[in-house]
Amino acid sequence: MNGRSRHGRFPAEFVWGVATAAYQIEGAAAVDGRSPSIWDTFSRSGGVVEGHSGDVACDHYHRWREDLDLLQWLGVDAYRFSIAWPRVQPGGHGAAEPRGLAFYDRLVDGLLERGIQPWASLYHWDLPQALEEAGGWPQRDTAYRFAEYAAIVHDTLGDRVAGWITMNEPWCVSLLGYAAGVHAPGRQEDAAAVRAVHHSLLAHGLAAEVLRARGAHGLGYAPNLYHVTAASDDEADRDAARRIDGLQNRLFLDPVLRGTYPADVVDDLAPVTDFSFVHDGDLALIGAPIDFLGVNYYSIYTVAAATGDPTRDATDPDAARTGAHGAARSPWVGSRNVVFRSSGKPLTAMGWEVDADGLRQVLVRVADEYDAPPIYVTENGAAYADVLHDGDVEDAERIAYVGGHLEACAAAIAEGVDLRGYFLWSLMDNFEWSWGYTRRFGIVHVDYETQERTPKASARWYRELMAGD
Repeated sequence: MNGRSRHGRFPAEFVWGVATAAYQIEGAAAVDGRSPSIWDTFSRSGGVVEGHSGDVACDHYHRWREDLDLLQWLGVDAYRFSIAWPRVQPGGHGAAEPRGLAFYDRLVDGLLERGIQPWASLYHWDLPQALEEAGGWPQRDTAYRFAEYAAIVHDTLGDRVAGWITMNEPWCVSLLGYAAGVHAPGRQEDAAAVRAVHHSLLAHGLAAEVLRARGAHGLGYAPNLYHVTAASDDEADRDAARRIDGLQNRLFLDPVLRGTYPADVVDDLAPVTDFSFVHDGDLALIGAPIDFLGVNYYSIYTVAAATGDPTRDATDPDAARTGAHGAARSPWVGSRNVVFRSSGKPLTAMGWEVDADGLRQVLVRVADEYDAPPIYVTENGAAYADVLHDGDVEDAERIAYVGGHLEACAAAIAEGVDLRGYFLWSLMDNFEWSWGYTRRFGIVHVDYETQERTPKASARWYRELMAGD
């Protein structure tokens, strides 16, 4: 594969980019009026390995010019970043913090000066701690506060942002944060987690409505999706796969693309909640048309029904399910009688199986089953045990991972999927949530002691790929 057109396998207008998130790279946790987020609190209360936090991270808040120069050197068309809610609207309510808005104003202008499209995510998990203390995402009011914050951001940046992503990976927001407790805020309350599902989706709908009213274009939403298969043709295994597909994929696709919750998932969750928190008009708001669907994809699930036999039910470690400290509690609300099998494929440093064709299958499914709007892969990448040696990182495994997934994208396009862009995760090594700084996803190496940035072999490869060299 080479050249921007990839010999016709990608459209000439295909958007090539990279992505980051505010809490993972910005640092400056108490600078210029920023208030604490749930990740500040979770990190400081022992929720992250080795006591790591995002207090400094990659110091992007102070080094943004250097990082934008890296983006220009890479030659990307677009950069997906996230806005830190506690930096823009401390406490999650009231007037905007002008110093926080000014940072993103400078960032957007800096991108445009370098010929790079700004793509902004409004929520990448850093809820203001004050809103969590008022109940967090299980509370309906949080969705309304989010819409107010979205209006503040748009009123400053709306004339220059090419793509808006309202909500990033609401599965993680709700089920990892409020059921499993392995992500901030670290709660283990099943009924609250399901309410958080709905209110994070309602937040998307309300924010999209507010942005539309302000004339916004390029509105989207980015769930994390998996290709889910049953471990066998046994009816119990197929039902286990149906349950996990429902909780991981359909629970976050159907409301946005069909304006309804999947009936079987509602039935599965009946022992937990009666969905009385869904008000008249909510699903119409959530299901209003969007301009694109973002797809975050990393791995697959192979699912079986639990047998009760510890040797047969043993599972492979998977950080998406267990978090950094092991499976304190399963996130699979209402469906915990399932186990996850290995399909024998290679693993990344996160313990995630590498299956590029799973991305093709996800893209084709969404396009075919949901009559989806245009699609962008808004996150895709891999963590490996990178070692800086003689000023370089030879990360051949990452190159193979990304190359394979780009082949899957090309195959999906050939099957008729309206795929319009790809954002590699991530520009640089960063704070990897409950894993802290022990996992590296970047194509640029970061020395966290000196903050020196070093492009890895994968960065040079991606640069040449996009340039067509």
